[in-house]
Amino acid sequence: MSRAVSLPPATAARLDALRRGDLAGIRELRLPGGPEGRLTEMPPEILGLADTLELLDLGHNDLTALPADLGRLRRLRVLFGSGNRFARLPPVLGDCPALSQVGFRGCGLAEVPADSLPPALRWLTLTDNRIATLPPALGERPLLQKLMLAGNRLRELPESLGGAQALELLRIAANRFEALPGCLTALPRLAWLSWAGNPFEDRAAPPPVAVTAAAWRDLALGPLLGEGASGRVMRAAWRQDGAGDEGTGEARPVALKLFKGAMTSDGLPEREMAACLVAGAHPHLIGGLGRLADHPDGTQGLLMPLLPEGWRVLAGPPSLESCSRDVYDPALRLTARAALRLAHGVASGAAHLHARGFGHGDLYAHNILWDGTQGDAVLSDLGAASALLPGAEGHVLQRLDVRAFGLLLEELHTIAPLAHPALDALARACTGPDPAARPGMAEVRESLDAIMKESGPA
Repeated sequence: MSRAVSLPPATAARLDALRRGDLAGIRELRLPGGPEGRLTEMPPEILGLADTLELLDLGHNDLTALPADLGRLRRLRVLFGSGNRFARLPPVLGDCPALSQVGFRGCGLAEVPADSLPPALRWLTLTDNRIATLPPALGERPLLQKLMLAGNRLRELPESLGGAQALELLRIAANRFEALPGCLTALPRLAWLSWAGNPFEDRAAPPPVAVTAAAWRDLALGPLLGEGASGRVMRAAWRQDGAGDEGTGEARPVALKLFKGAMTSDGLPEREMAACLVAGAHPHLIGGLGRLADHPDGTQGLLMPLLPEGWRVLAGPPSLESCSRDVYDPALRLTARAALRLAHGVASGAAHLHARGFGHGDLYAHNILWDGTQGDAVLSDLGAASALLPGAEGHVLQRLDVRAFGLLLEELHTIAPLAHPALDALARACTGPDPAARPGMAEVRESLDAIMKESGPA
């Protein structure tokens, strides 16, 4: 019983307050487990919040089931159950009329009953489970916009998913697909797809590259620059002459990404490293300079170019509300010239990546780093990058990045005075409903070349 289990202090305090009635009327409740202890059942007092509760986080506990009357939470929109011990996605989720976001990552799930999919489902995260099949009902959720399935045992997707007209982001990396699911190629709004680590992607053949090995002893670590789901990025000085601790030779400033080695929502860290190394050097794309060797703990690492001081991300990642859309600073404004330069740089980086045989899969403003003034920019984060297939399938896969770029152009319109008919036409062409009819990224870059020349100097 949950009453007898030790819990993290913050969780224990919230649970005590809930039982005293102090949390009446709240909209969000977070009761995560931790090293100190985990819940083994959902506290029944939660159902007393039926008139107001909208978000419930029960992650990283030892739950195996949810109460049969969960549907009483008629206002519940978001439920996080990741890190528990569910053998199947609880069917009672389908009884929650407002539930739109469901997260059950790393639970050991093997079954997804049709009844577990709520009618208002918009965002479903089932990353890192043991799921081999999905019900046709998944494609019958008209609001489905974001679907995270990386790290499972899937060999196919339900054909009904071809009718998911609102689906924009899909992760199927690290599964068992022998072929690209045919239902994906005609989805009109799909823009962000990762497929690395499947048998069909393994058969794609990116160009061979010579990989530079950077010995751990030749690196002097600096401050932490950032951290994400797949790893930590640190500033480092790289003595490329192999001088090691002797300190002779000039050290090159670089960024070092140390991977955590776990499955990410996008896919496998080793696939990210492979894409970065194949991408190599480009002024508008953060590729790889070399692979870390001889880390004392066996940690994998990647050396990348170090950006100038003061560069920043263009936007924040999607929120619970925005789902698949980035969140911009309301005060952010760019000049038209800076916005065009930024767009041109991103198109150039993406075109280079395509020419090297990879799709990006996550072309978003939150993966664009820029100088904050003039529009100099680079496309970063190849965590969702996947090897392109030859022929018509590869053509369509490239055009998913093109749609994502078209959406970026639309967003730039909201933060810069971009009143140009040719740019509007380009955005429409990039986001058209037929992937095969969209221009290639090299064509997009050429169109932006022409627009910039016509617009003249800043």
